[in-house]
Amino acid sequence: MNAIVTARGLSKRFGETKALDNIDFTIAPGRIVGLIGPNGAGKTTALKALLGLTRFEGDLDVMGYDPYRQRAELMKKVCFIADVAILPRWLRVSQALDFVEGVHPQFSRERAEFFLAKTQISHKQRVRTLSKGMVTQLHLAIVMAIDVRLLVLDEPTLGLDILFRKQFYETVLGDYFDDQRTIIVTTHQVEEIENILTDLIFINDGRIVLNESMDNVAEKYVELLVAPDRCDAARALGAIHEREILGKRLFLYEGVAKQQLSELGELHRPSVADLFVAKMQGVAA
Repeated sequence: MNAIVTARGLSKRFGETKALDNIDFTIAPGRIVGLIGPNGAGKTTALKALLGLTRFEGDLDVMGYDPYRQRAELMKKVCFIADVAILPRWLRVSQALDFVEGVHPQFSRERAEFFLAKTQISHKQRVRTLSKGMVTQLHLAIVMAIDVRLLVLDEPTLGLDILFRKQFYETVLGDYFDDQRTIIVTTHQVEEIENILTDLIFINDGRIVLNESMDNVAEKYVELLVAPDRCDAARALGAIHEREILGKRLFLYEGVAKQQLSELGELHRPSVADLFVAKMQGVAA
């Protein structure tokens, strides 16, 4: 199947700062991609380029469109949720549904009502009376009722409590995602999304540090927990990162045979958060 997103030599400068530095990546249909990076790494700039919100250098194709030059056509096939609500505070919930129904031909009022029925939100309520979590629920109900191929989530659960965050991702995964839709999500709470991701992209200083499927990550990366007397042997195998834990040393390896490592200690699958820290510190070094 054709790629949803293809970027070749994608670059963006702000003065002397390279927000995106000649990066290449491809995103296939039916994938959930985590775009992870520290503050100022280039995540938001990349998303703005994908959504046609900023000029860029290089080649960028989103579902057959140049996002900056053909943004009006592209946005019929893309939805976007950010951490900052932009609905007018005076607007009633029913009026929000009326508006979207009137401007977007692919919006299903029936489907939006289905999602809202799972919340405590009343049609008569104004946006200003809703909690941050309820505003996010309203956004999600509207977005999931629009039949598009690409959903972009930029820190969608920032500031929400853990119950709302868990419910948010369960709803996206259970009621929205299928093999014809693609989701790109950025978040600093990587531990909450790693079990739903199919692909992982780490970005730092405008460059891609890691771009792998989660299956490949599981194959390529492994952690080894060893006693102090085995540390020298473990270091000799070329760990990319190490840290102390409960009086032992935990080493992270890339591309080293697991059978060889198992002779030295306990093997563990690294979390996305641990892999992220290792990659970022490796880049900084």
